[in-house]
Amino acid sequence: MHIKITLAVLTCLICCCNTKGQQAVTGSLLVLNKNDNTMVIADAATLKVIATVPTGEGPHEMTVSADGKLAFVANYGAQTHGHSLSVIDIAARKEIRRVELGPLLRPHGIEAKGDKIYFISELTRTVGRYDFAADKVDWLTGTGQDGGHMLVLTPDGKRLYTANRVSHTVTSIDIGTPSSPGKMMQIATGSRPEGIDVSPDGKEVWVGNTGDGTIDIIDVASNTIKQSFAVGKVPIRVKFTPNGKRVLVSDNGAGELIIIDAAARNVIKRIKAEASPVGILILPGGKKAYVARSGSGIVSVFDMDTLMFTDDIKTGNGPDGMGWVR
Repeated sequence: MHIKITLAVLTCLICCCNTKGQQAVTGSLLVLNKNDNTMVIADAATLKVIATVPTGEGPHEMTVSADGKLAFVANYGAQTHGHSLSVIDIAARKEIRRVELGPLLRPHGIEAKGDKIYFISELTRTVGRYDFAADKVDWLTGTGQDGGHMLVLTPDGKRLYTANRVSHTVTSIDIGTPSSPGKMMQIATGSRPEGIDVSPDGKEVWVGNTGDGTIDIIDVASNTIKQSFAVGKVPIRVKFTPNGKRVLVSDNGAGELIIIDAAARNVIKRIKAEASPVGILILPGGKKAYVARSGSGIVSVFDMDTLMFTDDIKTGNGPDGMGWVR
């Protein structure tokens, strides 16, 4: 039997798959290069950088607005303490506003919820909230803890958690109003907590302790640690898959990406990811993930079905925080 393949069919086959047989992904990956002071936009299908946007000094973390139009970048700084947020118009590929934070030094962990942008000021032991429409910080609360680095918001947006590296704690803050701040609690953790994420159902917060290589699991209902287990050397970032079934951990000490079964609390696989793996981003559909390997200037593409790295994207010097837009 002879099979006739037309040019149109052949073209479709080529366009629907990449060179390694994986289904093509459409969208744009946003990557911060800490050492270049830039945010790059990479095409997910071609794995090529298509735009470079200058930011403030030492951009570490970022978040994207719900409509996918704006990126908010925390300019942490390098030798000089950072004190600003860069607001970037993604379609126009340019910074449209530099938000001066004054004494709120070393902004780092940052997350959007609705039309509000929450961020940590590491050196002032505070969490602030920036209102883009009003162009002002409209909410500010102290944590009383040293080394607040990363933060995460519960899905309902009513509570946030900060990982405090120096105080070895996680701070739980019920978000109130500027005139009536909500309840705050300090939760003692392992050594130097940093990586942090909340489960999609909002019931658990997982914390990576970089000082002792453990994961602490916080029960959101009671704000107590209900389980701890050893995972590696330096679990610097922790990310849930959208369905909540797995957790990805970048181990900066071992140079590995670790995949964990969230329900069983056991390691499914460890994959070599040398050259300082840090930031992790998982696509909304849960099929692909990206891992920033800061020491090599690349972001590696990870297939969630095969649990293998499939490609690399050369982004610049010191890639770390990432975002995603369609």
